Order: sequence, then structure tokens, then C-alpha cells
Amino acid sequence: MTDSLNKCKANETAACCCVDVGTIIDNEDCSAEYEHVFATESEAQAKLALLTQAAEDVATEPCEITSRLEKVNNGFKLTANFTFCCGAECMIFQLKLR
Repeated sequence: MTDSLNKCKANETAACCCVDVGTIIDNEDCSAEYEHVFATESEAQAKLALLTQAAEDVATEPCEITSRLEKVNNGFKLTANFTFCCGAECMIFQLKLR
């Protein structure tokens, strides 16, 4: 008989099927990217301001934010990258955007 716990890559404990947080949030990916096309430049700038505030609300250390706004055929394309000091903050930021 095969032990089902051995099939999982995460480190589970047999008592409660719990997973070590370090196997989920390993701080390898601390960046989140946002990309969207808006009808107007002001809408894109307003969204960037909201995203920036959301990132600042989550971050315990300053979040590195890079953004680019470019004119495209059907509006204005906003591309923004948010780099946090740890994976947990990045995950919280992404969840806040849902």
C-alpha cells in the first residue's frame, strides 16, 4: 500500500494534513504584474494611483513600483510591476486586487 503523504511535494504532517508555510510562500516570487488597457489616460492614471496605495498599505518596507503607460490603438495600456520585500506581502496584495 502506498502512503498518500509521500506523493505530495509539500511537507505535510500526518496528524492534520497541514502544510508548512515555507513550501507555499518561499520568497522566490515577490513581484506582481498588472496590465490593462483603459479607454482614457486619466482612467489608467487613476488605477495606477489605486494600485500604488494598495501596495503601500500592504508593504512593511517600501515596495518597488515600476510602471509604463503607452498609447495603443484602442486606448492607453498600463503596465505596472510591484516588487515586495517578501512573498507574503505580494500574495496579500494580489488577493486585495480580486
